[in-house]
Formats: sequence, structure tokens, C-alpha cells
Amino acid sequence: MTQKKVAIIGSTGSIGRQALEVIEHHKEKLCVEVLTANKQADLLIEQALKFDPNAVVIADKSQYQKVKEALSSTDIKVFAGQEALEDIVQMETIDIVLTAIVGFAGLRPTIKAIEAKKPIALSNKETLVVGGELITKLSIENSVPIIPVDSEHSAIFQCLAGEFYNPIEKIILTASGGPFLGKTKDELNNITPKQALNHPNWVMGNKVTIDSATLMNKGLEVIEAKWLFDLSVDKIEAVIHPQSVIHSMVEFEDGSVKAQMGLADMRLPIQYALTYPERLKTNFPKFNILDFPNLSFLKPDMETFTCLGLAYQAIQKGGNMPTIMNAANEIAVEAFLRGVIGFLEIPEIIANAMSKYNFIAKANVNDFFETDKEVREELSSMLLK
Repeated sequence: MTQKKVAIIGSTGSIGRQALEVIEHHKEKLCVEVLTANKQADLLIEQALKFDPNAVVIADKSQYQKVKEALSSTDIKVFAGQEALEDIVQMETIDIVLTAIVGFAGLRPTIKAIEAKKPIALSNKETLVVGGELITKLSIENSVPIIPVDSEHSAIFQCLAGEFYNPIEKIILTASGGPFLGKTKDELNNITPKQALNHPNWVMGNKVTIDSATLMNKGLEVIEAKWLFDLSVDKIEAVIHPQSVIHSMVEFEDGSVKAQMGLADMRLPIQYALTYPERLKTNFPKFNILDFPNLSFLKPDMETFTCLGLAYQAIQKGGNMPTIMNAANEIAVEAFLRGVIGFLEIPEIIANAMSKYNFIAKANVNDFFETDKEVREELSSMLLK
């Protein structure tokens, strides 16, 4: 394997930072070509000085001069703005693009990277939630592989290795259940952001941690799995697995089930995606099955955690409905983190949005962007003033 040049779109977030740990551990196999950040200029500067990429992008144009001046003694090219983010992924020298930014913002850069025939290590699940049909079609047309970074989808991807001709009965996505597993609605009435951010197993960014607490994260992953693995929704099952040891399973038509196991460490699926098809030795803590003598599985409580059901409804309806759901969720989560709304109001806001906004059955890419803008702007004006 020659040294791969990696573009990390969202290097200052949780996945981006862990990806840099992986790259640092495998300097002979991986190097940083591009780093991008939304607003965290100081951390972007620190990362750039350490990893010496070809170029960096700060999406927040107001911080361009700060980044430019800090890197003036280097040969690193500095760009700013959303358009620069979309342009940079098309650089000829890039071998693989890790899309690690959170939310709908990941869609355009992913489209541009695929059009430039860059392999995608996909961490941004909202890209497939909103534009799954478009992205999968583009990837086929451009012969671009999409390698999942989410631990669950990475697990399925690994379980399917060597099984190309064997029909799938179903896939089983595991969920930890988050910090409120077993709680009733009454017990969730006064939940604080601090409590919701206290995940029992995983170290993740704020948005995905809240999504895990509401089970929306699993709902987004159901939609993502449909597009990644070309399955009907009735072949995708979600189960609660509190230990987060089995990351997902695949059941084949003969009744056999394959599972991928490992510690709850996102660096493992990140490394797998960046170095695929090779598996490289790591210095990360190793999984010992004797440390986990009891593994349990539960049916999700979809009456208490209604976000999972909303996600199933959205993908079954199709069109721009997943876009409406996703935009409403992003704003509701931000409002909760700011203390504007309660934890149980998150699914209420999403359900109201799904019944309120104009449904487009045959949505195109412009419809996705227009729908997202409409829902986001209206809910932001109400909740994030």
C-alpha cells in the first residue's frame, strides 16, 4: 500500500480528531493532504502546524485572516468559505476524502468529491439520510467506493466481505440505548443537556450524542443502511445492545448470522475505512471477549423514544420527508443544547415539522436544499433567536 493522501472535511470535530490520531500512528501509510474546519480556527491552526497539509479551509470567512497569518511561515495554502470547501475536495492530489462534518452541511462537499472520482470514507450520515438515492447513483456512475465510518455500518460492511453472491435476510443494527435506557417518559421530563451528553460507552460530538440519547441516531442509521447496502427498510432491524460490543450483525437466508465485535473505539472503523482493503496493526486497546461475559439484547422502546419511529416513517414516505425530519432534528437538538426546549420536545418538534412542511414525492437535489433551507430558517427563527 502506497501512502494515501487524506482530506479530512471537519478535522476539528470528534471524528476528525480521532482520524488524525490514526494517521499519526500510520505515517508510513497515511498522510494529511487537506484539513477543514467550520469555526474552530485555533484548533485548525494547531492541526495544520503539526500535520503540514497541502491546504486548509476555514468555512467561517471572518477567521480567514487569523488562519492565514498563523500559517504565513509555512507553505500551507489557506482558503475560506463554503465554496472553497466544495472546491478543495476536488484537488487532484487527494486519494480519499473523509467526510467528518456533522449534519446537512456534508452533502455538497460529498457530491463534489464523488464527481471528482474521490473515494469516500463516510462519517456524515446525514448525506445519505437526505440524498441517499442521489449519492448512491452518483457513486455508481463515477465508480467511486463509499466506505462507511459509522461503527454499525462499518461492521455490516466487514460482515459482507466475501458474501457478494449470498442473499441477505436482514441486517441488525445495534444501539447502546444511550444514557437513558430503561427510563420512562415521566423520568425524562426534566433531563438536562449535561445528563444527555453523558454517554455510557462512546466518546462522540455533542450532536450525535444527543441523537444517541433520543434514538434518532439509530433512525438516521437505518436510513443510511438502506442506501449503503441497497436494502428495503423491512430488512433493517434495530436492537438495543447496552454493552456496545457487537457493532452490528448480518443474517443470511440460510439462517446464519455474522457479527462484528470490538471495543467502543471510533478509531477502529476510521482506520478500516482509510486503509481498506488492508488491515493495519494498531496500538489501540484490544478487545478481550472474557471481559464481556454477559451480552444482552433488547427491543427498542419506541413509545418512549419516538424518534426512531419517526425515522422509519420518513424513509418509508421517501421524497423530501427525510430532509424535513433531519433539518427539524438538527434545530431541535441545538435548541435543547442551548436550554431553550426540553428533551421530550425534540421528537414533538420533528413530528410537527413532518406534518407541516410541503411534501415532495419526486424530490430532486434542488428540492433537498430548498426544503432544508425552509425548515431550518423557520424553526431557527422560532427556537434559536
